[in-house]
Amino acid sequence: MALSVPKAPGVSQMLKEGARMYTGLEEAIYRNIDACKEFAQTMRSAYGPNGMNKMIINHIDKQFVTSDAGTIMRELDVEHPAARLMVMASEMQDAEVGDGTNFVVIFAGALLEKAEELLRLGITTGEIADGYEKALAKALEVLPKLVCHEIRDCRNVEKVKECLKASIMSKQYGQEDFLTDLVAKACVAILPDNATFNVDNIRVCKIVGCGLTKSEVVHGMVFKRFVEGDVTYAENAKIVIFSCPLDIIQTETKGTVLIKTADELLNFSAGEENLLEAQIKSIADAGVKVVVAGGKVGDMALHYLNKYGLVAVRLNSKFDIRRLSRAVNATVLPRITTPTQEELGHCDKVCIEELGDTTIVAFRNEGKNSRISTIVIRGATDNYLDDIERAIDDGVNNFKALSMDGRYLPGAGATEIELATQISSFADTLPGLEQYAVRRFATALEVLPKALADNSGLNGTEAVNLLYLAHREAIGKNVGVNIEAEKPETMDVTESAGDEKPKIYDLYQCKYWSLKYAVEAAVTILKVEQIIRAKRAGGPTAPQAAGSDDEN
Repeated sequence: MALSVPKAPGVSQMLKEGARMYTGLEEAIYRNIDACKEFAQTMRSAYGPNGMNKMIINHIDKQFVTSDAGTIMRELDVEHPAARLMVMASEMQDAEVGDGTNFVVIFAGALLEKAEELLRLGITTGEIADGYEKALAKALEVLPKLVCHEIRDCRNVEKVKECLKASIMSKQYGQEDFLTDLVAKACVAILPDNATFNVDNIRVCKIVGCGLTKSEVVHGMVFKRFVEGDVTYAENAKIVIFSCPLDIIQTETKGTVLIKTADELLNFSAGEENLLEAQIKSIADAGVKVVVAGGKVGDMALHYLNKYGLVAVRLNSKFDIRRLSRAVNATVLPRITTPTQEELGHCDKVCIEELGDTTIVAFRNEGKNSRISTIVIRGATDNYLDDIERAIDDGVNNFKALSMDGRYLPGAGATEIELATQISSFADTLPGLEQYAVRRFATALEVLPKALADNSGLNGTEAVNLLYLAHREAIGKNVGVNIEAEKPETMDVTESAGDEKPKIYDLYQCKYWSLKYAVEAAVTILKVEQIIRAKRAGGPTAPQAAGSDDEN
């Protein structure tokens, strides 16, 4: 008979056997801070235009080589609950603005690192959290006063290029001029007059081969496939789109037909053929030149499509069918019927093109009616094309944000140092212990320009000192780090000096939400007093061994 060992009283008595509970500073709070510091240090080296790439191999052995923080965090399987909170804050930033994900993680990690110093001095987590929230309120109050540029006309390509360059430069340093030109042209071409800009209307088609400079913008849509029939070109074409296969209609149930003579067999198949021919002839008589099907195109249907000179394109993805219908302004029909003129779409040109050894079908709309733009990018490897696509995605998201709020702040660390200077002065006016947390908040802001300098091979501490010196002057609030200098040097980011020193602007909305999400994540982690980790229940086929202490 086994001896029953009673459980210790308290929380462990209520939980399942094998559960763990961590409490207090040493076990819970310092553990969380250490995990977040390590995670932030990992992401810090990927910050800025000269950030180092990470090679990520995910759970299905797919390889990623990128410095894009959003992609790195999406593919990493972060298990620590506190670090997961930082990842979730970064994901919210990605959903809100589409850029600035690395800023959130680095700044939240810096805030927690400074909080650890205060905790060791005896200040409580509640006082630190209150100080951080006061500092955040002050930062958001100061932020609108630092706006140095504003776009009022989103259709001015040159003005848009000037502002998008910094966001694309942070992902593809050296290729920013060419990529910015592509993104600006694609976005401005489909900007609606009185509706919200839709990011999904900018498509990216990646074709391996040649070089990046052979990339182009297509007003319309591009698909990496071949047409189904012999007809490969149509100009000024009316388009009908079916979400069903283009073939002889199959019955829903099985049936048996008794055929006794050869004439009956000929008449039976002729009836189906005549029906299909009549359907396709009626489509051609409606003025249609291009037929798009959402399923297979049968051999008999293909014969009649060629007979009546129709271009046949098959799209397997229902999402591609929806986007194409939006691009050509057509109605998707669920079955093969004769379309009305209102249901037909229009395209200036539908043709087959060859890029390298890849054949594409291009739906081109060169007029003002184009609703979707496709950026066709070329490159040597799939990994390189994926990284270019991420840079374009950041640029498109920035355009969406500027179409709603065109305010911009000085980049290259200028905004962070100016905020740090003003928040430090604000801390001197506070009477309680919160002033220490507010001052540490200002110190944490130095981490971002320091990371920019460190990743560019400069002395980060010296660069931050030079920035502080410039910002204490009356005219120095737009001074940032010059990452192209051989030694620590500052520059006015709002003044261009040709190609060597372009203007560097940060989106106001991006900075606003980055500060909010980073502080909220750091405060939430600081307020965690206990970590209770319950043991997961084993399935019926895998019972736990008696006396096992394993923790899943």
